[in-house]
Amino acid sequence: MYLEHINLIVNDFNTMLRFYGAAFPHWKIRSEGTGEWYGKARKWLHFGDDYHYIAMSDNGEGENRDLTGHQLGLAHFAYVVKNLDRLIERLEQAGYQVDKQGAEHPHRKNVYFIDPMGFEVEFVEYLSDLPEERNSD
Repeated sequence: MYLEHINLIVNDFNTMLRFYGAAFPHWKIRSEGTGEWYGKARKWLHFGDDYHYIAMSDNGEGENRDLTGHQLGLAHFAYVVKNLDRLIERLEQAGYQVDKQGAEHPHRKNVYFIDPMGFEVEFVEYLSDLPEERNSD
């Protein structure tokens, strides 16, 4: 089992593609089109690789939830990466800064970024292949 995609409502494809393109330079627009969602026209696209992607629709309104608050909604989503330092370097070169560091752990390292639409994204590099080490508190 694996998560194939997430679907985000945004208001600017270009800023999102710039962020996720810096994070995952091998990703591309897999497909795109137009449609309607409950009476409102929208453009949509799928950005990713052959196995995982982010679906985006451009008809977003308002602001994302306050990540410091307690409202219902998405807190964050996470991607496992092979080289966290290189990912941070790519995102910083593109003008994005780490929002917060993850907790110190002997078998993983992680950081959090806020993407251009206000979604918190965690990036994790595991330093062990053993589940009991990777998943320990």
